[in-house]
Amino acid sequence: MSATTSTRPAPPAHPATGPAPRPDRKKKSRHVYNLVGVVACVVMAFPVYWLVVSALRPNQEIRSYDQTLWPSSITFDNFKRAIDAPNFGSAIQSSLIICVTAVVGAMLLSTIAAFAIGRFHFAGRKAFMITLLAIQLLPPTAMLIPIYIQLNSLGALNEYWGVIIIYLVSALPFATWMIRGFVINIPKELEESAMVDGCSRMGAFWRVIFPLLAPGLAAASIFSLINAWNEYLLAYVVLQDNDKYTLNVWLMNFTTSRGVDYGALMAASTLIALPVVVFFMLVQKKMASGLTSGAVKG
Repeated sequence: MSATTSTRPAPPAHPATGPAPRPDRKKKSRHVYNLVGVVACVVMAFPVYWLVVSALRPNQEIRSYDQTLWPSSITFDNFKRAIDAPNFGSAIQSSLIICVTAVVGAMLLSTIAAFAIGRFHFAGRKAFMITLLAIQLLPPTAMLIPIYIQLNSLGALNEYWGVIIIYLVSALPFATWMIRGFVINIPKELEESAMVDGCSRMGAFWRVIFPLLAPGLAAASIFSLINAWNEYLLAYVVLQDNDKYTLNVWLMNFTTSRGVDYGALMAASTLIALPVVVFFMLVQKKMASGLTSGAVKG
């Protein structure tokens, strides 16, 4: 009778590892990163702070060589002179008409396009999606001359609808891509159940899918509104009458009989930037969810 010997498997060899980082070293590196973040935040926020502070300074203090981080006296006369400046009301009206119309039209067309891309498989679908991303790489200044020639041939120069078309088309690629992320994350079963209950495809879209796209529409519309509200070059080239200038073009031409009123100029800049800041603070959570939606699914 032969004796059997059992051998235990040798434990796997662990690769040699260096010494574990010390807790104090991790804590020190974290403090360094926090310090770098604070410095970057201060550098980026300082121009905005100086803009607001200059809007509250008296004019003689703005022109003085002795500048301080906080004004010696606060005045709101700069805001009054900015509001009472010529064509300020017409500039607000022009910006609202152009930006709101462009954003609403872009959201409508991009929602339809995003639904088609997210729900249907058709020839050229991937090429169309790649084209949307490629268009985002083109700077607006590179297309300025062709856009000007086309608008001139259409008679759209110095017209609101010419600028609206430019802003609408500029917002379509990004808005379509963002809303598509929400469309592909909505289960198809919801749409199919609505169609089984008697809804048409468009009825199922408006009654079931469209309400679920509200966060994506909010995020895309805010991004589009910020881009349209802050745009200057295209509006300056297309619009030519003073009573049709948008706020940014009006601000660039803001002068008085005595030259440049820097206090009123800073106050007007603050007033123009304030709506964008308020909108961004209200929808920042929805904007973040809109950016990350659809990142896993293709």
